Amino acid sequence: MTIYEELVARGLIAQVTDEAQVSELINTGKATFYIGFDPTADSLHVGHFMALCLMKRLQMAGNKPIALIGGGTAMIGDPSGRTDMRSMMTRETIQHNCDCFKKQMERFIEFGEGKAQMVNNADWLLDLNYVEVLREVGACFSVNNMLRAECYKQRMEKGLSFLEFNYMIMQSYDFYRLFQTHGCNLQFGGNDQWSNMLGGTELIRRKLGEDAHAMTITLLLNSEGKKMGKTASGAVWLDPNKTSPYDFYQYWRNVGDQDVLKCLRMLTFLPLEQIDEMDKWEGSQLNTAKEILAYELTALVHGTEEAEKAQQAARALFVGGGDTANMPTTALAIGDGMGLLDVLVAAGLCPSKSEARRLVQQGGVAVNDEKITDPAYVITSAAFTDGEVIIKKGKKVYHKITME
Repeated sequence: MTIYEELVARGLIAQVTDEAQVSELINTGKATFYIGFDPTADSLHVGHFMALCLMKRLQMAGNKPIALIGGGTAMIGDPSGRTDMRSMMTRETIQHNCDCFKKQMERFIEFGEGKAQMVNNADWLLDLNYVEVLREVGACFSVNNMLRAECYKQRMEKGLSFLEFNYMIMQSYDFYRLFQTHGCNLQFGGNDQWSNMLGGTELIRRKLGEDAHAMTITLLLNSEGKKMGKTASGAVWLDPNKTSPYDFYQYWRNVGDQDVLKCLRMLTFLPLEQIDEMDKWEGSQLNTAKEILAYELTALVHGTEEAEKAQQAARALFVGGGDTANMPTTALAIGDGMGLLDVLVAAGLCPSKSEARRLVQQGGVAVNDEKITDPAYVITSAAFTDGEVIIKKGKKVYHKITME
């Protein structure tokens, strides 16, 4: 099986502009490809995880990744999949987020001369002359075609700012620039990026001619990554300070039965033959598949030692009375007592007191294995055993509270 055939078998490919050329480039290790990451937060999250795994997989096959950090495009904001405009960020915040992204990416991709490269589109976008862009780049884009793009159509009723309208042109210019300066001949992205990516291909063809177009191939990565990492309390981050290795493990351990094999194929580096064997599994065997998924991905992001700790803690809690040493922990100044709603918010188990109140009233919270339905419940020092209180949210989320 070629590397391209493996990508297809793993469910990673949704649409390709020229499959014959794409597969030839990838299979022969001649692809120099880029994936863009807009630094809208100070950590990558699970939604980026599929892209990072793909970059690692293709680099192992001899291809050269370019990680494009969108320090410039983040000044505008991608309207794709948005119902409202993103908050404007300062240059200092964007640069801080870029620095955080770089540190995290180095865990997945090998950077260096002749290997992967990291570039920041702020290096060329922020110095562009507006009138020159209108003449040299804007002239290559049809407003009618842009308005037909899905990323813009869904925003037209609520309102699309002229600032955001320029995003497609800026992203297209990225591919044009990387094609000229880095020999980049391939771009990857999620389904919602299709129009923006085709814009880059068309810009290269218009500016450099049909011969250049023959070497400019747009590949569309299945957009499952966009759905991943969405929870009631927010995103699942790759930064251990934002999502602990234990919580990261538990996220994957708790995926739905219908999703576990899909995630194993897309995100792990286990042989497809081994995963295909799991297709026959059912019942309790699916829990084993989920453990394998959670361990493999936690080890990939946080290392085998943290994966081992998370697995041991999860197994111990599942059978009851287990070791709580590796459980996510929050130290609070309990004093004479602290309301349960305040504890839930302070521990990051609920985003607000109103959400915490609803969860408690619905019977979704237990304190030391006792279900609590009274929103006025107060945790006092008497509730602590060996210096800790265990809060259970739902059926599978555990959190340890200690006293400051």
